[in-house]
Amino acid sequence: MKTLVKHVSPTKVKLTITLGKVELDAAEQVALTKLAASVKVPGFRKGKVPASVAAKHVDPNLLAQQTADDALSKAVAEAFLAEDIQALERPQVELKKFVPGQEMEFTAESEILPKIKLGSYKKLGVKPETVKVTDADVDDILNRMREGMSEKKEVKRKAKDGDEVTIDFVGKKDDVAFDGGTAKDYDLKLGSNSFIPGFEEGIVGKSIGETFDLKLKFPETYHVADLAGADVVFTTTLKKVHELQLPELDDKFAKKADNRLKTLKELKDDIKGELKNQKEREANDKLKDELVGKLIEVSDIPVPQVLLDDQARSIEQDMTQNLMYQGLTIEQYIANKGFKDRQDWHDKEVVPAAEKRVKAGLVLAELSKAEKVEATADELAEHINLYKQQYANNPEMVKRFDEPEAQRDIANRLLTEKTVDRLVELNK
Repeated sequence: MKTLVKHVSPTKVKLTITLGKVELDAAEQVALTKLAASVKVPGFRKGKVPASVAAKHVDPNLLAQQTADDALSKAVAEAFLAEDIQALERPQVELKKFVPGQEMEFTAESEILPKIKLGSYKKLGVKPETVKVTDADVDDILNRMREGMSEKKEVKRKAKDGDEVTIDFVGKKDDVAFDGGTAKDYDLKLGSNSFIPGFEEGIVGKSIGETFDLKLKFPETYHVADLAGADVVFTTTLKKVHELQLPELDDKFAKKADNRLKTLKELKDDIKGELKNQKEREANDKLKDELVGKLIEVSDIPVPQVLLDDQARSIEQDMTQNLMYQGLTIEQYIANKGFKDRQDWHDKEVVPAAEKRVKAGLVLAELSKAEKVEATADELAEHINLYKQQYANNPEMVKRFDEPEAQRDIANRLLTEKTVDRLVELNK
């Protein structure tokens, strides 16, 4: 077998493969064995006909076709392996010449895993973010805790900011009630900004039993396309007003908030420690993202179209599913973000995100080889067990972690995590 390699592009290769008599004779024997299983010959049971006998009863054209198919399949696999080329798709084969028993020539073209040229990755110039927890950060958490532990007292006065009110309302656009705009006995904390601008402010100063119209405008960026920027009227009735009585910030409050603690100072220290840990995790994640982004910038990373298309499909599927959980459609998202149509969104948002993901995967795989980063069997087993514990209440999910495909996916994630950690170490 002779192989001529031509790199059509950094991500595509075309092999010209020539087979001679030796390879074709071997392929013919394989073809005869396959065809013999279905040949009927007097004196032999079906499937028990020897290849040498079957050769006299097989249609020559059928034998030639089967021989060509077997020779092609075997030669393509061997050629890519021998040339150390990793195909990313089933190669497109084109037969150029075939003389049964003598010679065969064909081409095999495929997108391939490209060669990545790593840039200098030990001095990327990315500095970690300084983490600082202020007294204001702690006070913000304490105030939220106080609100969560507040007691409600019904009062007979006009509503004011900070109260919790019970209301009925009907929202109309062009005098027609719209979906999601009607509710009865709805509890709302004034000042929470959970409704569109002007709604909560419009209730302040109103009396119990009063019915009034709130003429408002939905934000231009509202997630429901039909309501974005629309003028609406909410006919609202104030039914109850509750004053929220916040507990005092003292040792008693601290004990009630967490029975492990005895004093307000201990509670503040605990909050400060949790906030510090959270900010450090966020800063570390941000550092990792920036380092990978910088590594992509300084490296030469050709992007195979097949990987780009696969990643783009994955992003679109994930986006559609996540929006569905929020009660939105992809069409609403596209309209709210100002894209002309689905193709415009695909080209401007999906493709760039897919390209970044593909480049990150390729460059980190190359870095793992350069730095000899490996995931050991013990580390993999530990991660698999962690996943199983996480889904202990879902037996079907636990079973899936024993499947080879799931374990390969976990191994790849683990290797990526270790490689990124190594990148952080090298840039300290």
